[in-house]
Amino acid sequence: MNQLPLQGLVVLEFSQYLSGPSAGLRLADLGARVIKIERPQGGDAGRRLAIKDLWVEEDSLLFHTINRNKESFTADLKKEEDRELVKKLILKADVLIHNFRPGVMEKIGLDYDSIQDWHPRIIYAEISGYGKEGPWKNRPGQDLLLQSVSGLAYTSGNAGDDPVPFGLSIGDTLCGAQLVQGILGALIRRHKTGKGARVEISLLESLIDFQFELVTTYHASGTLPQRSGVSNGNPLLGAPYGIYATSDGHIAIAMMNIHELGKHIGCDDLLTFDQADVFLKRDLIKQCLAAHLSQRSSAYWLALLHEHDLWAMQVFNWQQLSEQEGYRRIGMEQVITTAGGQQITTTRCPVRFNGERLTSKKAAPLLGQHTKQITEEFTK
Repeated sequence: MNQLPLQGLVVLEFSQYLSGPSAGLRLADLGARVIKIERPQGGDAGRRLAIKDLWVEEDSLLFHTINRNKESFTADLKKEEDRELVKKLILKADVLIHNFRPGVMEKIGLDYDSIQDWHPRIIYAEISGYGKEGPWKNRPGQDLLLQSVSGLAYTSGNAGDDPVPFGLSIGDTLCGAQLVQGILGALIRRHKTGKGARVEISLLESLIDFQFELVTTYHASGTLPQRSGVSNGNPLLGAPYGIYATSDGHIAIAMMNIHELGKHIGCDDLLTFDQADVFLKRDLIKQCLAAHLSQRSSAYWLALLHEHDLWAMQVFNWQQLSEQEGYRRIGMEQVITTAGGQQITTTRCPVRFNGERLTSKKAAPLLGQHTKQITEEFTK
């Protein structure tokens, strides 16, 4: 691609851990120049947050997964001299992102109200944990805590299970993606009006929005969604929706007519139920189906289901997925090389433009790697 869609935009990322940096990552993937503003001592706290205790040279592997294709500028924002230098950078920036707790940027004079006085075109984007008001505003905005307080942990697992969190930082990732949506909307507005904007989002609001189907159903019905006792896939959906064990693995079955399903897989027990029973007798139907599917292999059942265009797929782990032609065809992997020469296989941006995949082989920056270069460039 000759020119990426955000090429020419400058983004300053005053962010750490996952939510803010994930937003910066996507903007960088789309062509923006993203400069991380980091503390001289330690930098982004995500540099020391290891996943599976894996490290790449001086930083955690996690830091490398979410900070590729960026630059690093170090500044001590408690020092007047450094703040003045950072203000010069802000004057030449299009977007500023931060995910500090409420009040932090105000204390150092880099809040939106202060900045817009001398840079009215700035798009000022901020992430908080629980919003800037209310009794939770200063609670730690950590992903597992937000999954728990938002009710999300009651969407996974079966009815008899304890609350089950997602096995990844879904709140951080969603919140970062939604912040990017807001930033792009603000950039379009600025193009039309010449005016900047403040874009705000919280992890709590993001995760509640993620559950819009369940929240709306709760208000309409007055009752809490109930997880299936067997093979729960979605607490709002009836049988057969869920994951089932076979003789050699698991398959996922989506929504379908239970008589069609029973007929094509030879499960006579399913034929004794009516379609109206998929909610009223959800667990009983699933128990019958689970017992039947456990007798044969995943490949056997999937051949029957796919022959009749019934919605089902095998459940893979990462090793199994990587061996599939369907996975290889989408080309979601890319290899980046660190400053020290180490190679890391990671994911690429999932968006394509005009048929072209967006890849960026530039590794995450060393702490302060670009400070001198940026200072000379932005203070001319």
